[in-house]
Amino acid sequence: MRTPDIARAAAGRRRRDELARLASAHEPADGGAPRLSLTPLNLVLAAFALAGCAAVGPNFERPAAIVSPQFKEIKGWKIATPRESEPKGAWWSVFRDPELDQLMPDVVVSNQTVKADEFNYREALALINEARAGLFPTVNGTGSAIRESPSSTNLTAEASGLWTLDIWGQVRREVEAQQAFAEVSAATLANVTLTEQSLLALAYMTLREADSLESLLETTVVEYKHSLTITQNQYNAGTAAKSDVITAETLVLNAQAMLIAAGVSRAQSEHAIAVLMGRPPAGLSIPPGSLATKVPSVPVGLPSSLLERRPDVAAAEETMRQANAIIGVEFAGYFPAVSLNGLVGYSGNPFAAEFGPTNPVWSFGASLAQPLFNGGLTTAEVEAARQTYQADVATYRQTVLIAIQQVEDALVGIRILTREAKVQVENVRISRQATQITLNEYQAGTQAFTAVVTAEAIELSAEESLISIQWQIQSEAVDLLVALGGGWTQTNLPDVAAQTSDIPPH
Repeated sequence: MRTPDIARAAAGRRRRDELARLASAHEPADGGAPRLSLTPLNLVLAAFALAGCAAVGPNFERPAAIVSPQFKEIKGWKIATPRESEPKGAWWSVFRDPELDQLMPDVVVSNQTVKADEFNYREALALINEARAGLFPTVNGTGSAIRESPSSTNLTAEASGLWTLDIWGQVRREVEAQQAFAEVSAATLANVTLTEQSLLALAYMTLREADSLESLLETTVVEYKHSLTITQNQYNAGTAAKSDVITAETLVLNAQAMLIAAGVSRAQSEHAIAVLMGRPPAGLSIPPGSLATKVPSVPVGLPSSLLERRPDVAAAEETMRQANAIIGVEFAGYFPAVSLNGLVGYSGNPFAAEFGPTNPVWSFGASLAQPLFNGGLTTAEVEAARQTYQADVATYRQTVLIAIQQVEDALVGIRILTREAKVQVENVRISRQATQITLNEYQAGTQAFTAVVTAEAIELSAEESLISIQWQIQSEAVDLLVALGGGWTQTNLPDVAAQTSDIPPH
């Protein structure tokens, strides 16, 4: 038995000693044998005294997490001040996209995955009241009427009650465990909401990537048709071969095919957004736009701040709290269960002259059940609860480490991809210039058409790569915002105790 558990057991024994002292106060004045008056009032008072004993089992303290003093990839990134770290509205507003601002709120309102977790949270609140019901007595009423020959009628009306006293805090620990479980459900709801919002944001970025790619390919088709016109003119003038015309036509057809294929990604992304908003795909149509090229400003705090800003970390912490309370529930199995029971009513012939207050039926008593031998079951249950808690501690620490990793990954992704984008922008500029020069040389008869084909292919590849890099940057920005908690803080967790009734209605 651990030291805190021994101390709580000693507190219970001291409370029982106090009851024994109260019992000694009932010794008769003539020095006869001491006796304890087992009146209902005395037993109820004793019940309240015993119920005030401290709950057995350890009290929860959040274990230390494995965090670094600073992010490894923070170099070149703005470090947030405490004020800047405070939530400032919707996390996606940093993208300054009105269309995204209109789409995102429907996730909380209509997304069915979020709705499912919302109902799971409400179920968890109900389970708190279910556990709390064990703190109160149960009262049942019964009645019967029997008619017997020759002319006898027996009427019985009784109310019986049973109250198992929570002397060792087993029920209180169960309530604590259910409250922690409700907090887990609330944090899971917040985490699922954030996840669904991030999926919508990523689908929206993919849709805008497809829009930008379609715009690029539309321009490419126009440019390739211009090259085809030049090639046909050269062929008509006798300065170009027929193969040059066929090659130019192939380039146009290939670009047109790519343009058509780009519509698949856009349509599928739009469908995904509709479902995330809780709508059928037919109920949503997003007008064309373009992919953002600017990296949003996201202040980054210290790694330790993730302990308060990530709903999944909060869920892991509350899971530990629940497991810790379960230890107390199982530890209470070492101690006896004390119950009070009573019955009051009337029984007799309602038509008899003597029926009335002279026909009472009543009983009142107490019982104690102490486990004497169960083959080590209680010890095994306590040990299993303790190991479950230790497993949850490891899960909590791993969740924190993953949270830090996700921030680091997003930071390094944005930093490196931004550098790559700058180089790729220059690559696109040079490729366009090379294509124009090569095409001019072909018209002057100093360059073969194969050089034009190569230059145009290089230019298109560079343009596509730039769009892809810009999409990756925007996606990494979404990942960073989500990894930082999306503006959520642990203070957003609801007060589950205030949302549940102290005394169940029935």
